[in-house]
Amino acid sequence: MSIERGIFILASVMIIISTLLTLFVNINWAWFSLFIGFNMLQSSFTGFCPPKWLFKKLGMKSEQELFQMRSN
Repeated sequence: MSIERGIFILASVMIIISTLLTLFVNINWAWFSLFIGFNMLQSSFTGFCPPKWLFKKLGMKSEQELFQMRSN
């Protein structure tokens, strides 16, 4: 799995969890969804994404790195 796909999976799971917590636990969990959305928005402008850094530390490769490995 690539870093990019991992980020999409992580963001999706976090939004689902946050939504369920908002519906069934407390309305204030909606702030967590807002934080996730804000982080995704700022990442698209700045290129800084904390999960990307974490996934790299865990040894995951980007789509480009995986493509280069396959083509060699």
